[in-house]
Amino acid sequence: MKDPHDIIIKPVLSEKSYDSIQEKKYTFIVDRNANKTEIKQAVEAIFGVKVESVNTIRREGKMKRMGVHTGRRPSFKKAYVKLTADSKEIEFFEGMAQ
Repeated sequence: MKDPHDIIIKPVLSEKSYDSIQEKKYTFIVDRNANKTEIKQAVEAIFGVKVESVNTIRREGKMKRMGVHTGRRPSFKKAYVKLTADSKEIEFFEGMAQ
């Protein structure tokens, strides 16, 4: 089994993700090969919370140019994690969502 810290790469810190924290919805960048069950188990193991549902989305990296040279930003997978009503909140986000 994979280490939970290898599955959850980093949290998404944006206005949209801050607005959803009051509804106990958190957003993370996750490993592209991780499935919803692995993401759920990783969040529960790392933060000690109960997860109700996990929704995922894969984003293709944007094409970017620098003069005549073209390249692509990295592709990533994003997970929207909803906690159960009786679960505690994730402390990492508490100071930011006020």
